[in-house]
Amino acid sequence: MTEAFVENIAYPGLGRQHGAGQEEHVPPHVVVLFGATGDLARRKLLPGLARLCESHLAPEVRIVGTSLDELDDDGFRDVARKSLEDNGHRLHGPSGFLERLRYVCQGKGASALAEAVAEAEAELGPGTRRLHYLSVPPRAAMAVVEMLQEAGLVERSRVIMEKPFGSDLASAVRLNEQLHETFDESQIFRIDHFLGKEPALNILAFRFANGLFEPIWSRTFIDHVQIDIPETLGIESRVDFYESTGAFRDMVVTHLLQVLAFIAIEPPTALEPRAISEEKNKVFRSLMPIDPAHVVRGQYQGYREEQGVAPHSDTETFIALKCEIDNWRWAGVPFYLRTGKRMAEGQRIVSIAFREAPKSMFPAGSGLGTAGPDHLTFDLADASRLSLSFYGKRPGPGMRLEKLSMQFATSDTEEVGDILEAYERLILDAFRGDHTLFTTAEGIESLWERAAPLLDDPPPVRPYAPGTWGPNAIHQLIAPNAWRLPFERGWRERR
Repeated sequence: MTEAFVENIAYPGLGRQHGAGQEEHVPPHVVVLFGATGDLARRKLLPGLARLCESHLAPEVRIVGTSLDELDDDGFRDVARKSLEDNGHRLHGPSGFLERLRYVCQGKGASALAEAVAEAEAELGPGTRRLHYLSVPPRAAMAVVEMLQEAGLVERSRVIMEKPFGSDLASAVRLNEQLHETFDESQIFRIDHFLGKEPALNILAFRFANGLFEPIWSRTFIDHVQIDIPETLGIESRVDFYESTGAFRDMVVTHLLQVLAFIAIEPPTALEPRAISEEKNKVFRSLMPIDPAHVVRGQYQGYREEQGVAPHSDTETFIALKCEIDNWRWAGVPFYLRTGKRMAEGQRIVSIAFREAPKSMFPAGSGLGTAGPDHLTFDLADASRLSLSFYGKRPGPGMRLEKLSMQFATSDTEEVGDILEAYERLILDAFRGDHTLFTTAEGIESLWERAAPLLDDPPPVRPYAPGTWGPNAIHQLIAPNAWRLPFERGWRERR
């Protein structure tokens, strides 16, 4: 990475505003990475930490990895080296990252972990803070928290928690109570990598920085909203997790409803963590309880033949639902959410449909309305894009209309190399103590409370063929509207 980039990059997070020439001081950190040899650590966390260190965005760090694997420091560095070779495609060369790593087998207990952290802190000097990343299954999280308490590693620390945050209201309340016995809420960072993506932040910028769109962001002009996150992957090696979780708990509570909040929030008093969290929590409190009659659950054909799946499993691998927000801005505007495994395409789309003109002056056969309403579309995939579609006149004689679109892609900008991947951004925010893109205890509990009717009385799962868009009942759910995926037109690629 060039020195020019290091000197001139503007940190793209939202919670820290600085004037020209000002830099925020972030103290050195010891990162304690639980589950350090697991899939998430190999694919995202180790490469992300390496890139933060390479770019000099992160403070000076030492990383203490721990898991159940019997390794020493060199063995863990070999794991990390392979991780960077396979997944560190954005790195620019040797950065000394591997020398920052050490390892403690979790089986050696709290005292061994405390000793390794103390040695790392001695290298970094006074004022060093701790960041604990719990990349472990939910059932193991509290055991890790108890280990941190026993090791005396709670002071001067923050802890990043992976989803899901409970499985219903009672379990979420219990989990939060247990966490708060050890950590203050200000120390807890419940991570949702969807909110760390560049295009998710772009929703806030688009809404609140533009006088053209902010006035029309309400029920007066918006007809309905779709949040569509189909996946082509199956459950892979996550059978134990998925059988007890399903698509709703895995994706809707922790991802799709968080994105919904970004779309629906009122203008915060400032782009800072507390103000944004307050507005998100207002949205969650205004969310109507989820009506099982407005939910379609599905299961891809062949799921019950997967190794480890119960032969009569009722676990949904697909879910589509209609949500409503009971406040002045959004009253009467349906929000349609859809996600599932083994579907036709892998997408991450937010599509906002605008109301059609109240009367038409155009003659029959002009083409008006044949391609649906005007849409504003955000692509939340790593290749950040947005599109505004509208009707325009087709060149030639007569008045024939067709759908046109204006599109923007981050890849078209000179700053494309500055983009942080989701986990990189969120880890950096945790270093800085910035809760803007993280979920609060209140917000999670509100969502589980709204989900209670569905969890208590779920509709039966319907079969769907792999490689499709889900059960046929999804079309009745959204009628008289239509699902935006598959698109009526493709994204334009850069030439």
